[in-house]
Amino acid sequence: MTLHPEIATLIASLPAPPEGPLDPVALRAADEAHVAPLEERLPLHAVDDVTAKTAAGEVPVRIYTPVEADSYGVLVYFHGGAFFLGSLETHDHVARSLAKETGLKVVSVGYRLAPEAAFPAGLDDCYAVVRWVAEEGTGLAWDGATLAVAGDSSGGTFAAAVAARAHDDGFDRITHQILYYPSLDLDFDVDRYPSLRENAVGYGLETAGLKPFNAFYLDSGADPADPLVSPIKRTDLTGLPPALVVTAEHDPMRDEGELYGERLREAGVEATVSRYEGAGHGFVQHFSWIPEYHAVFTRTRDFLGRS
Repeated sequence: MTLHPEIATLIASLPAPPEGPLDPVALRAADEAHVAPLEERLPLHAVDDVTAKTAAGEVPVRIYTPVEADSYGVLVYFHGGAFFLGSLETHDHVARSLAKETGLKVVSVGYRLAPEAAFPAGLDDCYAVVRWVAEEGTGLAWDGATLAVAGDSSGGTFAAAVAARAHDDGFDRITHQILYYPSLDLDFDVDRYPSLRENAVGYGLETAGLKPFNAFYLDSGADPADPLVSPIKRTDLTGLPPALVVTAEHDPMRDEGELYGERLREAGVEATVSRYEGAGHGFVQHFSWIPEYHAVFTRTRDFLGRS
């Protein structure tokens, strides 16, 4: 299937990327400039900015309560952005849709970003907030049952790494992991996955851009050979929580996500891989207003409801 025409039209209108070294501060400012004003955002019962006092220090979180209820399952969400972009604001609409469609209370994590915060600062923040949710469950009206982790792109990397780290620590409260077009192998060897070649040019995220965009993270001490950096390099996947892996047909990172789902199943983990045809990388953040892609949120709801 070709790229969805509405996505293709937008990509064709984008300016050429700036020449020279990437400036994370300027790129963040451009990213924040596209945030919708508050009055245009999806209304929910409550949206609260809170500082989570965790083992990793104080971490800003935004808590989305879909409706008034006595208790809730909780989904902890990690935004994408190649480990140096993104914020509670840039992905606010994703978290709101997750809360509305799943009925879970969503805790979005404002983790520290590279290059200012060296590895593993961002990962530590994400993991610490999950532990904080379990420890502070009464204050969050957590039902003590569902505790999911979810993330898109590099946030999906963190979701997979948090699930693995929790398993290794004997923390068994995570019930689901949801990985939207995750970056699971930061090696970026173009011979490793066909999608790195098939989707190299013309679909928004280009293969040649992967190294420079992830360099802020890798140069901060993140080793691509470390399974907490490249979760697909973990040799033993047994015992991990059930997974929903969402991939995009025209994403350079499509194949590593689908291989990870296959490896999870081989390890006895319940894993569902759902490829969205006509989509490119980032469609949950940028194109969920297209009905067939907004369906990813109901797909997530159905996955969370199975177990």
